[in-house]
Amino acid sequence: MELNALTAISPIDGRYRSQLASLAQYFSEFGLIRYRVRVEVEYFLFLAEQKIITLPAKVKAAKLRAIYLDFSEADAMQIKGIERTTNHDVKAVEYFLKEKLNAMGAGDSVEWIHFGLTSQDINNTATPLLWKEALEDAYLPMLYNIVLHLRGMAKEWINVPLLARTHGQPASPTMLGKEIMVFVERLEGQIRLLSHIPFAAKFGGATGNFNAHHVAFSKHDWEKFGNDFVNNKLGLERMQYTTQIEHYDNLAAQFDSLKRINTILIDLCRDIWQYISMEYFKQKVKEGEVGSSAMPHKVNPIDFENAEGNLGIANALYEHLSAKLPISRLQRDLTDSTVLRNVGMPLSHSFLALRSVEKGLGKLLLNAKKMEDDLENNWAVVAEAIQTILRRENYPQPYEALKALTRGKNSIGKKDIHDFVERLNVNAKVKKELKAITPHNYTGVGFKY
Repeated sequence: MELNALTAISPIDGRYRSQLASLAQYFSEFGLIRYRVRVEVEYFLFLAEQKIITLPAKVKAAKLRAIYLDFSEADAMQIKGIERTTNHDVKAVEYFLKEKLNAMGAGDSVEWIHFGLTSQDINNTATPLLWKEALEDAYLPMLYNIVLHLRGMAKEWINVPLLARTHGQPASPTMLGKEIMVFVERLEGQIRLLSHIPFAAKFGGATGNFNAHHVAFSKHDWEKFGNDFVNNKLGLERMQYTTQIEHYDNLAAQFDSLKRINTILIDLCRDIWQYISMEYFKQKVKEGEVGSSAMPHKVNPIDFENAEGNLGIANALYEHLSAKLPISRLQRDLTDSTVLRNVGMPLSHSFLALRSVEKGLGKLLLNAKKMEDDLENNWAVVAEAIQTILRRENYPQPYEALKALTRGKNSIGKKDIHDFVERLNVNAKVKKELKAITPHNYTGVGFKY
């Protein structure tokens, strides 16, 4: 079979390909090769910038950068063709660039391509670079949009009272806007934590000591060179003490942070799903859509269910990546190589989930009548308020009095509460204060969003 959206084994490259096309430039084989070419070219130019090599006048920086800026599928196929001979993916990139330089008339300077480097100096800069740009250019903007959407919903529903539920049971009322702000605060907090984790890179030769660089030019400060190149030219953070590979601790921390973000989103999806089940929200109906193959009346909360499923897959992958990548036998084993090629998988599932969450939030319609009815049918929740005021008034055993009235009763209505208040041995002013409390107004402080 020819590979296409119908024959692809993974739904990432099959069913969902159209939704994930923007991620291909980072996580596809084409994308990885392009980032490798970019690192090799920038390293070559940096050698010239630092006066370690001299380039022929005809070899211009703009022409060299055009190799990766204008990188095409034909270029990638050419590199894959070279790889069939070399059986080494990074070496194939080196030979490809040497062909390009020879065509420019670079002469002997072609041998400075990949000077003193091992393949992981390229892989462990190319991968964090593509990972950084995928997060900053694709993933985080979508996540920020969801946070902004939630904040907008919170502001719109700032004054909507909601029957809270703790342990699944009716509890002290809250405000719908505030409950949404819980998720805004959680997500923003995790985004801040994620932003503090550096995008780490390894760049130091075969086993991290600049051995080849130092033996060729022993008086040159190669540590400073490596730091200037990785930190200033690539915008990453070079780890100072490494083996042949980057130790991936920061990358693992990013995976764990993204996993927490996904966990918060799962929590959000389940809460919204429950509110839809309770009819606090209805959903906009799209012409032509079917909710069930058998039950025509249904409008299923599929967006939140799909999101939850994709978030779960992503977290399982993040869990493996963060647990495996920081472990490598002695100075190098290859177990990280295959694993590292899959960093795009959990982000792709997370990306799909964000799309589903955004779509689902956009379909929600507030059913204020149902919320009001639930509050009216649960007058027992004002018991906390009454017993607290009675404590203030030094009334004897107020908690026990309210417990006897409300605990385990099938139904407690307004009349039951007001009759109880009338029997209390307190003054008329306090009784008036107690009777003014309702499930609709016992909602606590007014938060500013």
